[in-house]
Parts: sequence; C-alpha cells; structure tokens
Amino acid sequence: MPAAPFWAAPAAEVLDRLGTGPGGLGAEEARLRLERALPRRLRPARLSAWPGLLVRQFLNPMALLLSAAATLALFLGDRPDAAVILSIVAVSGALGFWQERRATRAVEDLLALVRTTARVRRDGVDRDVPADEVVPGDVVLLSAGDTVPADGRLLSSNGLFVDEAALTGESFPAAKAEDAVTPEAPLARRTSAVFLGTHVVSGSAVAVAVVTGRDTAFGGISDRLRVRPPETEFERGLRRFGNLLLEVTLLLVLGIFAFNVALRRPVLDSLLFTLALAVGLTPQLLPAIVSVNLSHGARRMARSRVIVKRLASIENFGSMGVLCCDKTGTLTEGVARVHSTLSPDGAPSPRVLSLAGLNSAFEQGYQNPIDRAIREAARPDLSGWRKLGEIPYDFSRRRLSVLVASRDETLLLTKGAVPDVLAACCAAETPGGPVSLAVARPGIQARFEALSAEGLRILGMAWRALPPGEPAGPLEERDMTFAGFVVLHDPLKASVPEAVRELRRLGVSLKVITGDNRWIAAALGRQVGLRAERILTGSDLRRMREPALVRRVAEVDLFAEIEPHQKERLILALRRSGQVVGFAGDGINDATALHAADVGISVDQAADVAKEAADIVLLEKDLGVLAAGVREGRATFANTMKYVLMATSANFGNMFSMAGASLLLPFLPLLPSQILLMNLLTDLPEMTIASDRVDEEVAARPQRWEVGFIRRFMVTFGLVSSVFDYLTFGVLLRVLRASEPLFRTGWFVESVVSATLIVLVVRTRHSLLRSRPGGLLAWTSLAVVALALASPWLPGAERLGFQPLPSTFYGALGAIVAAYVLAAEAAKRWFYRHHLESGRPRRR
Repeated sequence: MPAAPFWAAPAAEVLDRLGTGPGGLGAEEARLRLERALPRRLRPARLSAWPGLLVRQFLNPMALLLSAAATLALFLGDRPDAAVILSIVAVSGALGFWQERRATRAVEDLLALVRTTARVRRDGVDRDVPADEVVPGDVVLLSAGDTVPADGRLLSSNGLFVDEAALTGESFPAAKAEDAVTPEAPLARRTSAVFLGTHVVSGSAVAVAVVTGRDTAFGGISDRLRVRPPETEFERGLRRFGNLLLEVTLLLVLGIFAFNVALRRPVLDSLLFTLALAVGLTPQLLPAIVSVNLSHGARRMARSRVIVKRLASIENFGSMGVLCCDKTGTLTEGVARVHSTLSPDGAPSPRVLSLAGLNSAFEQGYQNPIDRAIREAARPDLSGWRKLGEIPYDFSRRRLSVLVASRDETLLLTKGAVPDVLAACCAAETPGGPVSLAVARPGIQARFEALSAEGLRILGMAWRALPPGEPAGPLEERDMTFAGFVVLHDPLKASVPEAVRELRRLGVSLKVITGDNRWIAAALGRQVGLRAERILTGSDLRRMREPALVRRVAEVDLFAEIEPHQKERLILALRRSGQVVGFAGDGINDATALHAADVGISVDQAADVAKEAADIVLLEKDLGVLAAGVREGRATFANTMKYVLMATSANFGNMFSMAGASLLLPFLPLLPSQILLMNLLTDLPEMTIASDRVDEEVAARPQRWEVGFIRRFMVTFGLVSSVFDYLTFGVLLRVLRASEPLFRTGWFVESVVSATLIVLVVRTRHSLLRSRPGGLLAWTSLAVVALALASPWLPGAERLGFQPLPSTFYGALGAIVAAYVLAAEAAKRWFYRHHLESGRPRRR
C-alpha cells in the first residue's frame, strides 16, 4: 500500500521517512543531500540553444518559398526585390525566435521570486542558509514576512497564516495547523503543508522540508513553462496554408517545366519561367501584410488600455470561441464585503453588526480582510467601551473572543465558524427573547446551509454577559447566546453580467475556473448566467482520463476546487476538443495555463511571471475590455484573410493562364522580370488592407483558418480570372495580331488592372455598392491602375520588354475588365450561397 502524501501523514511519520528529527539534519548529511539534489535544483534557464531556435524559424514552407523567390530575384539581377523579400523573411523569423525565448524569460522571472535565504535547524543550531540550499529533511523555522523555501509538513504552529494567493488563487490568507488532512485534499485545503514561494503573513511555525527545487508545486510550474506551448490556431492555420501553397506550386511548376522541355524549348529559359511562376503564386507579402494588420490592431487596442505583447495573439483573439478565467478579481471585486447581518430566524439584525463591529475593532491578533470588512460596515462607536481581554483565534476552536466593558455591562463577544460558535452556546436570540438552542438549532442549521449554497461566507456571532471583573479564558466560552449570522461575500463587478452577454453575442462562451468550493462557484454561475447545474471539481478531474475530459469540458461552464496544475490540463483539453481558447489569469499559479492557451491574458498588476507568460496585458481588469479586444481581433483576422483570398485567387488565376499560354504560344507569355513586377504591383494596394472596413457579420462570429475554404475560393475565382485572361489573349492575337513584346505588354496591363480592381469585389461578401472599401485601399488601387496603364510609356519600359499599346486595346480592356467585375460579383453570390447552404467545411 503506497504511503500517504506528506500533508496526510502524521508529522512523526514524515520525519521518519526523511531520516531526520526535531533537531534537524547534521551539516555533513545536509551537504551530501544537497549534492544529490543538484540536478533537481531550480536554476535560471540556459540560453545556449538559441542558434537552433533561430534556424528552426526558417524551415517552414512559407519561409522556404520566400527564400526561393529571393534567390530567383538575385539570379535575375533584381536586387531591390530580393532585398525586400529577404527582409520579410528575416523579420518573420526574428518574431518567431522572440516567441520561443519568452518561455525561458518566464522561468527566470519565476526563479527570481524564490531566491531568498531561509532559517533552518542543523545539528540542533538555528542558522541562515540560501533558500536553494534547503534540502529534504531540513527543519525550517518560519515567522511573519518569511518566504517558504520548500514544500514542507508543519511540525508545530502558532497562529500561522500564509498568503498562497499566487499559487492557489485564494483571496484570503490560508490558516495553517499541524493536524493532518485527507490525502484527497486539494492544494488550497492542505492546511498541514506549506509551499515554496508563498510567504508568511502572521504567526510562526516549525516545518520539515519534504520536497525542494523542481519537485515542488512551483517547480512543476517552472518545468511546464520550459516546454514549448502547443501550436496555436493561427500558427496551425498559417502552416496548413503554407503546405497548400507548397503542394500547388510544386505540382504546377513541375508540370509546366516538363511540358516546356518536351516542346524542346531552351531548358534555362523554361527553368527561369517556371521558377517565376512559383514566385507569382507565392504571396510574398503575406508576413508583411500580417505584421501591418496586427500592428494596426495593436495600436487601436492600446487606445482601449490593452497592451499586445505578441502580435499574433490578436489573430487568435479573432478565432477565440472559449474564454476561461478565475473568479477572484476578474468577475468579482477581489475584496471581502459584508453582505448582511441576520438574526437566527433570518431577519436583518443591526444588533449582530454592532456586536461583530466591537469584536473586530478590539481584536489585536491577525488583521485579516474579514475584520476590515466588518469594521467598514459597522463603523463601531468605541466611546464608552474598553477592552478587558482577548482569547485569540486558534484552529481547534475556530473562533475569537473579546471581553469588553462599558459603564453598564461586561460582555464576552465571540465570532467564528458557525458550528464552532454554536458549540459554545446554550441559547439563541428570538424576537420574543432567548430560547433553548435545542429548539432553535434546526432552523439555524437550515439557514446556514441555505446561505452557504448561495456561495456566501458565513460567520456566527454570540455573546455572554459576565460579572464585572471576571477574567476571560477558554473555559468561559460557554453558556453563550447565539446572536446571528455575519454574511460576507466578494461582490460581482457591476460590469460583468453585460460583458458576459456581449461575449455570448460574439460567440464566445465563458468558463470559470476557480479554487473555491462548488457552492460558491454555482452561486457565481447563476449570477452571471452560466449553467450552474453542471460543475466539475478538482477531485472529478483526478479521476477522469483524457478522452473523457475532452468530451466533458465543452459541456461544463464551471470548474471548482481546481488546483494550479489542473488549470493547464483543462486548457489543453479544451483545445483538443477543437476550441480556440483564451485564458485570463494574474497569479504565478496561472502561468502554465497562460502559456498553454491560444491567447494568454493578464493584467498590469499581475505577478511578473504571469505577465511574461501572457500574450496580452490589460491595464484595466475588465471583461468589457476583452469583448472589445475580441472584436478588434476579428477585424484584424478578417483583413488578413482578405489578403490571403485576394492574393491566392488572383495569383492562381494568373499562373493558370500563364501555364496554358506557355503551352499554346511559341514564346513565353511573360518574362520572369515582368511576372515579378506584376506580382509586386498587385500586392501594393493590399498593403493598405489593415485600414479597410470589415463587414459587421464577420466580426460577430469567431473566425478560423479553413484551408478547404481557401482552396475552393482560389480555384473558383482563379478560373473566373483565367476566362477573361484567355479573352484578352484572343483580342491580342486575333484582333491586334500582337507581336511578342506587344502581347506581353497588353497582358501585363490587363492582369495588373483586373487583379487590382477585383480586390474591391472579393474583399467583402456583399456587393461592391453595399460594402465600400476603406479610403486608403480605394485610392491606392486607383493609383496602381493608373501606373499599370501608363507603364508602356514610362522611362525604362523598353528594358522591361514593354512597348506602347494601340488605343483600340484600351477600349477592349475597358470592356473586358467591366465584364470581369460583373462576373466576379455573380460568382461571389453563387459561391457564398453554396458555402452557407452546404455548411461550414470540415477543418483538416
């Protein structure tokens, strides 16, 4: 039978397991244990592997295609174009490298929190040692202000309260005692244990270090931060899109090259032509377009007090369908407030508030948030009252008593956990006077359970009149009269219900992950409109295998009694269920979940390691700001997708036309340099896409990469484009009897003009007249059209292989482009109608 975990085993048994005693380890034994523990010590992450991280950024399909384009441009002597492409590749790789290094910096911030000294007992002598030299078996002495140097078992304690908020998320300092708890107790309920990196608020204790370094709860967080997070939705979509381009490009290039060689055309010319086709099909400016769009979105979000640390997270915002968050401070105000004071029969009772106010005002022990809340609510008038004595709070009694006196009476006032206060009572107050507790207890118990089920924290208040001059001691907490309940709560932020409704309108479901009990979680869920009937607890998660958890997480909105490492497990399970997941957190305990989410969200007041692990930092902790961020993310994602659809459909159409023309004509339809120039000109208007308007219905629902949709769009609109390209071929060859230079010039002009104007059509699902483009996009498009029309007469045109066009061609060009725009509008209506009727395509 396995041994009980250290928090559930008797202290003597834990000492025996560790081979130590109350006097601590010997100095030599401690040195030997330190040497054995060196491999598991928490140390700053090494950065020596950075060359490998850097190289890996340039091995993805998109980077390889762009590198091939730059190589071709250099081979053709087009150094400016090569410099632009290589700059794009370098910037994209640098951004990826920076993202990889974030995890290491997060680990360093975590370790900086715990590099302290600790007081230990060795050879029976108390001494200070560096905290990272504490070893299992060391007896550690703790007092107010100390940082705990290891996960340990309490041997003795005196009024010990430990702030574990960064680890457990609990608002209130945790009360600790040496009594063992059950093995199944969640981390926040392990009152017999202390944990590395937490700190003592008040009291003192002696503990034995059980686990140190990377084996501790904080060490586990550190190890998980070292692991590269799973691929986000945006990164996965971009990779799939790159693979699609690679497949299409290779198929097209190999086929055309083979045909040209079979037709006995010069091998070198055929090779350059097919490589130029490959460049033409590749949207070279995609990384730049993405960066411009994201930077534009980040600036707009900064005006809303949202700081974007990782630009790609804006795109993930747009795709996000689930937002997970903690309760304390995010949905609630994060402070204790007095909800009400009630008599035993449930009626409002100012007397209970007055008695509780006197108790809290005269208490001199641990000053906790509950007593501050009671003092603020009661504002007791202490004139005429004096304190005679105090019975401090302890963990066996779970109550605190203060003896006070006025001119007329002496009262012992007791406040604490309801069952323990009742244990000291023999009567209860009623409107008709005191009654026996045996008579009143069933009603008191029922009201206590009902209030607890509403997620409220309940204290009992009792009093007893004493003869003047009688001392107060533990034995005098007897024969008291139960006055009623002090009901406390952490109030919901006023803005939360509307923010939750707004997120729901945007298609984002909220899931609350909290360390609080199931009743508090259920009450909160009802307040914000979540499904409170289904709750998963930390103990439920421990019993569930991954496949079952992946099925259940999508059905549940509330997760209660969750331990820190379970947050990460929930995030990963949601992602495996097909969701794009955001997580909002601010504590050290949230760092791994922030690291694992598609988009991690923290606040400016968060722990440093949480801010480092996050992608987005809010200057205000407000869900309403997140709703605005979701809209901004979707607008940014929509504009990025516009470029993808425009570039791939136009480029595919042009390349398909060129491929056919190269097989039908006795000469190359365009020179490689003309292909590169055409691709560059048609990309210029799309650099302004970040400022374009976005259709309202697009911003209303989560947006995701759909490679199948992109492929169908590319083929549909590419073929429409090719129809009018071949119509242009007919005009040039049959009507104008064009020579090689004239044919290339005419088709170049038609391709640039039609590809530029069609951007205004395919940028929206609506008609061009209903959804007008942004001003910058419209003017840039017109400027490129004018440049293309004038290109045959510009200086240097002859060196590019151009010659002036006859005026009759421009009339034909106008008719062809007008027909193309009308056909594209009709194709767009058919395409989206068919797409919506057949349902969204399955994601690969």
